[in-house]
Amino acid sequence: MPHKADAARRHHIPWPKRRVLNWAGYDAGPRLRGSLTVWVTAEAMTHWKAAPRATPAGQHGCSDFAITTTLMLRAVFHSALRQTEGLIGSVLRLLGLDLPAPDHFTIARRARTVTLPSVLSSSSGSIHLLVDSTGLKLSGPGEWLIEKHGTSKRRSWRKRHIGVDAQSGRVATATLTDRDVDDAAQVGPLLDQVTDPVAALTSDGAYDRRRVYASIHQRHPEAAVVVVPRTDAMLSDTVATAPTQRDRHIQAIAETGRMAWPCSSGYNHRAKVEGQIGRWKQVPGPALRFHTEEAQTTEVAIGVVVLNRMLDLGHPNSVRVAGSTGWVRRSLIVPASVQHGDARIRQQDLGWLDGTGRFATSRSGIRSRRALGRRMLRAVADHTFDRL
Repeated sequence: MPHKADAARRHHIPWPKRRVLNWAGYDAGPRLRGSLTVWVTAEAMTHWKAAPRATPAGQHGCSDFAITTTLMLRAVFHSALRQTEGLIGSVLRLLGLDLPAPDHFTIARRARTVTLPSVLSSSSGSIHLLVDSTGLKLSGPGEWLIEKHGTSKRRSWRKRHIGVDAQSGRVATATLTDRDVDDAAQVGPLLDQVTDPVAALTSDGAYDRRRVYASIHQRHPEAAVVVVPRTDAMLSDTVATAPTQRDRHIQAIAETGRMAWPCSSGYNHRAKVEGQIGRWKQVPGPALRFHTEEAQTTEVAIGVVVLNRMLDLGHPNSVRVAGSTGWVRRSLIVPASVQHGDARIRQQDLGWLDGTGRFATSRSGIRSRRALGRRMLRAVADHTFDRL
């Protein structure tokens, strides 16, 4: 069936128009990401040579700054180790610096022991941490090889857990584990890497575990936990006397519905960590290229530094254009019957604002009960809305 089939009854609600206020700075940001001066800094050039060692062992020719800079170039430009060696050597020659360029053997060996760069703390004092995880492939048979010839070996992959600051969008913490490690078990290690106080933590249903709440309250007793409860979640025994945060989420879902709860609880902010995962798959890539666990941990830390530096170069500050077609929030009670995709929706349950600002109970664009149901479910995600 062609993708334009039934186009007359699709997308009745046009997407709202937005305007980028800092377009000049944001437009220069992507160009700066490809500049070598962004990744080869003056600080790295100053501390390029390693300090002499007093212990009886071989002397390093390049410092950790040099190895970290080389690994960042490899992650940004998706180059192999030998290509990275040639790239950093040409940069040093063009700058006229008499500095040694690490060869590909040194890069692979030092990646296992290099001192990892620390993530800068938040300037606001406390952060709202958004936690999620994703899989990263390891070296092995490719997609085409498996489809063409088949293979009896299962593709290997590892799991990367990240925590994103909801205000700045920067990656504040990250860990790398095997694929069989539970997501909830990594909340403690992620929080241990955060030096600032955590005001709130938001995550999906995979983190709906008692030990998650215990880990957060042990380190940050005043932190709010916004984790979507499972569909079969039960209230605690102390709900009548001392309800927990999880009990309040379950009660709120029972009162307003599971579609309206994300907006009222702030769960929708979790989309920012999903966006960071998408950026990770595009910039550093969806796979790990090193073969040892120590080097893979360093590769993940380098990816965090790369993404944060790109974000600091410029990100859009967009606002909704006044008078554009779209939906914005407004205090309108969502019908209780609209839950879990219930199609039994009456047309008078949804009011549309006409040109005078009054609600109208009919609209010519709605041609079927099914179309109204789809539009209602889409609008309930924001819980409340009106038409500009």
